[in-house]
Amino acid sequence: HILGNRYSLACGDITFVAKVEAKDLLRKPTIKWFKGKWMDLASKTGKHLQLKETFERLTKIHTFEMHIIKAKDNYAGNYRCEVTYKDKFDSCSFDLEVKGLLNEGQDDAGELDFSGLLKHREPKQDDTPEVDVWEILKNARPDQYEKIAFMYGITDLRGLLRRMKKIPKEEKKSEAFAKKLEPAYQVDKGGKIRLVVDLADPTVELKWYKNGQEIRPTPKYIFEHKGTQRIMVINNCSMNDDAAYSVAAGDEKCATELFVKELPVKIVKGIEAVKTTVNERIELECEVSEEGAQVKWMKNGVEVPTGVRSRYRVKCEGTKHFLVIDDASREDTGTYSVMATGGTSEARIQVDLKPLKVHQDLQDTTVMLGQPIKLLCEISPGNVPGRWYRNGQLVQPNDRINIIHRNKVHRLEIASSSLHDAGDYTFVPEGYSQSLSAKLHIIDPPRVHLDSMNFPDNTVTIVAGNKLRLEIPISGEPAPRVVWMKGERVSFHIIFIWSCLFKVILESGQRVRAETYGDQTSLTIEVTEREDTGNYKIVLQNEAGEATASVKIKVVDIPDPPEAPLVPVVGGDWCSMTWEPPKYDGSSPILGYFVERKKKQSSRWMRLNFDLIKETSFEPKKMIEGVPYEVRIFAVNAIGVSKPSEPSKAFTPLAVTSEPTMLVVDDVTDTTVTVKWRPPETIGAAGLDGYLVEYCIEGSKTNSNLLKTNLTEKTRYTITGLTPGCKILVRVKALNAAGASTPRTLQHSILVKEVIEPPKIRVPRHLKQTYTRRVGEAVNLVVPFMGKPRPKVTWLKEGKTIEPTDVSIRNTDCDSIIFIRKAERSHSGKYEMNVQVENHVDTAILDIQIVDLPGPPVCVTIEDVWGGNVALVWTPPKDNGNAPITGYTIQKADKKTMEWFTCIEHYHRTCITITELVVGNEYFFRIFAENMCGLSETATQTKKSALIRQYHAQPHSFTLTPTGLQIKTHDYNDHDFKEAPKFTQPLINTFAIAGYNATLNCSVRANPKAKVIWMKNKIAILDDPRYRMFSNQGVCTLEIRKPSPYDGGMYSCKAINDLGEAQVECKLEVKGQCGPRGELSLPPWVRVCIRV
Repeated sequence: HILGNRYSLACGDITFVAKVEAKDLLRKPTIKWFKGKWMDLASKTGKHLQLKETFERLTKIHTFEMHIIKAKDNYAGNYRCEVTYKDKFDSCSFDLEVKGLLNEGQDDAGELDFSGLLKHREPKQDDTPEVDVWEILKNARPDQYEKIAFMYGITDLRGLLRRMKKIPKEEKKSEAFAKKLEPAYQVDKGGKIRLVVDLADPTVELKWYKNGQEIRPTPKYIFEHKGTQRIMVINNCSMNDDAAYSVAAGDEKCATELFVKELPVKIVKGIEAVKTTVNERIELECEVSEEGAQVKWMKNGVEVPTGVRSRYRVKCEGTKHFLVIDDASREDTGTYSVMATGGTSEARIQVDLKPLKVHQDLQDTTVMLGQPIKLLCEISPGNVPGRWYRNGQLVQPNDRINIIHRNKVHRLEIASSSLHDAGDYTFVPEGYSQSLSAKLHIIDPPRVHLDSMNFPDNTVTIVAGNKLRLEIPISGEPAPRVVWMKGERVSFHIIFIWSCLFKVILESGQRVRAETYGDQTSLTIEVTEREDTGNYKIVLQNEAGEATASVKIKVVDIPDPPEAPLVPVVGGDWCSMTWEPPKYDGSSPILGYFVERKKKQSSRWMRLNFDLIKETSFEPKKMIEGVPYEVRIFAVNAIGVSKPSEPSKAFTPLAVTSEPTMLVVDDVTDTTVTVKWRPPETIGAAGLDGYLVEYCIEGSKTNSNLLKTNLTEKTRYTITGLTPGCKILVRVKALNAAGASTPRTLQHSILVKEVIEPPKIRVPRHLKQTYTRRVGEAVNLVVPFMGKPRPKVTWLKEGKTIEPTDVSIRNTDCDSIIFIRKAERSHSGKYEMNVQVENHVDTAILDIQIVDLPGPPVCVTIEDVWGGNVALVWTPPKDNGNAPITGYTIQKADKKTMEWFTCIEHYHRTCITITELVVGNEYFFRIFAENMCGLSETATQTKKSALIRQYHAQPHSFTLTPTGLQIKTHDYNDHDFKEAPKFTQPLINTFAIAGYNATLNCSVRANPKAKVIWMKNKIAILDDPRYRMFSNQGVCTLEIRKPSPYDGGMYSCKAINDLGEAQVECKLEVKGQCGPRGELSLPPWVRVCIRV
């Protein structure tokens, strides 16, 4: 509870206290303080807000306090306290008003205000008037109250409605209603309510609504008419009737809200105290004021569990509620209470024990060891449990001991008795001081416990010469007499009496003796011999009976050596050897054998196996052919390794070859079959003498039908004389001095019938483009083709038949060769090859170009001479040598010396200006033409010479001479052709395939000629044989020979002269080339990295 619901504060401190009763709570409840609708004040604690909680153990009351220090005007508002515990919930709300203001600024403003969670902004002037919520609620319909309350932050809607009732309303006159519904109605649950309206016009149709849904007449809703009054009666009101109601008369409506109040459930008749005994039925009964009400049953302040597996049952019959305990026990004693919303009733239940009566007492029992034990008693009452004790120790049930309680009978069962089970047994009924007792005696006949020794087949194995001590457990009550015998003769005996020890020494001496201690007897042999092997019998006797057991002692030793092994089969680097087991295995199974080998002339033996060989045969491998060997055997048992056997007879490895490989059919005609194969992968030291081809008609089942051919040394053979249409099977063997290899057989039979295969010309890659040769060189072209039977081949040149005198043509079964011993320019042209098989034809065209040196230019003339410059013009040569002219070479010669010097090479135009000529000299010029074959044999020379005169730089002037008017020209300065490097064509990003050459190209212009430097990843490439660099007429080329992915990267080209430098770069990416099996071909170092 919390006191009050409205508080006023004058700018000071205030404390709110909420107390929660925890009498029925198992742990501390959870409490939350809120301001407004949802702002949790736990996050606002500080110097203005403090939360505190305490707990009083005597009264079991939790106290929760909220302290507000130095309240401000923005602390005013609605506050709410919520308490939760598991599925229970309660809350209380109150209002706080702050009447005064503190002049301390706004430093701490907003700590409890909702606006503190929003962004801080500069205050704006708001001219809108304050909203009066009460005026809005007065003029609104009742169904809009909740929406308006949510909009303006009002949380206590029911309190708001109660306060609105007290405010007088200014009712507006209505045309349809003379009197409207009240704003709110309240009725008790189960009661009856009448909603009455008075109509101004009785003829208007009226409709009633509940939460917007039209209400129809039912026994619950009854409509009555009394004059102008319209009445709706709601009978037997429930919580579902708590809703908003409205009535519509024409276009007008009036609304109200109905509140249903739930009455507390009172206990009309309380529960009564009960006193009974165990196993009886208990039934507590109470009666409440309302049928179907919920009640809670408690035991000692704790709610009674009423689940499916609970001992408690709850039932309800109308207003009566029952708590039933079918089988009462002493644990059911306690104070029981029933709780309803309107009251509580409690009573005490006392459950006592019934008097104990013994119908059958425990009896003293004697049991043989190992037999089941049953102790039985019978008491009443029958449902009383009890405990069993042996010698004062509590007996717990386990896999061997079973405790049974059925009605009045209590039974202790032991499946198999042991000596430890003997003693005094007592049964004590639970809750009683009386007990039942009896004695249990265990009788044990003599026994020999050989099973605990874990001897396989009761056999003890000992190595000859070692000491044997055999200890065997025995048991018996009274103590038995022990007798040892070997075979049927008593060798020695010991009479054993409990706690006493007797030793008997045999007549043969101290080597064999017997001893007995407590629960075991032992046999000791100091030094074992082969004669000690045999069966030993132990005899135990006492008053309860006699027991015997046998133990077999086996003395083992290393085996004898096997006999000399045999070598029946010898291979190229292996042999097959067999041997017989040794005659004496040392009384222990032979585990395996070791095999050793040596060369006959050597004395050093080498072990061939490190794991034992279980069989009596072995195949030594990795021997050298032609070298004689010997082998020997060691036998091994559990004791050790025998001596070696005698060496075998010397043998020399010599092997046949492996089978031939790649056996395929090469050709088939109507009477012949040609097969070919490849040599064997493995050829022994005996070499390869030849091959044997065998064939048979399909369907033959025996080797007698095989037909053999002559021995051949070639890997291709033609079987002749076959019948057309038959099917044959073919196999090939390789022969040498060691014999014939395993045959290589064709998987399918061969039909002896020639198959037509359409012709197909396979033009080599270098012939798919123009094939160029110089005059005088030989032309030898091989064009392979396919087709069966042998195709007919014809050649045409420019559509005409080729003369055999000019061009030699030779045709075979699989290719055609065109040969020109000494090529001439007339041999150039397009050659057409036709391959025909019956109606199938395939055609290929070869373009052959025979080139020669070009002729000289037709005419070279001096176009103009000025300063130190001469302009030349010429005409291309008439004969270009059957190849495009690629450039010209211009040379000059002084008239005095006539020594020719090259001015420029590989020049492409037919006009040029020669500069930097010496003033006063007279020059002749000549020009060579150039094509792919080289320079022309001769050059064309200018007919006239060019005289370089000296001029003075002065303005134009005219001089009058006796001969006439002469003009004097100005001197002109030469044009400066010097230029810093500039790339006219940059490098471009390139992709290359690993293993294929790649080139990078760019062009640069510079005067004087620039020095070109190639770099990879900004490191200069110098003297690397994998790179070749070219520079021709300003075109710079870098060739990378067979690049790998490692060669990828950024490549750059830098040009430098006296006037400056320029640089371009590109990216080269090398893609890996797939190998024959699909693996990526990479440099060796890259492959190593990937493996690591």
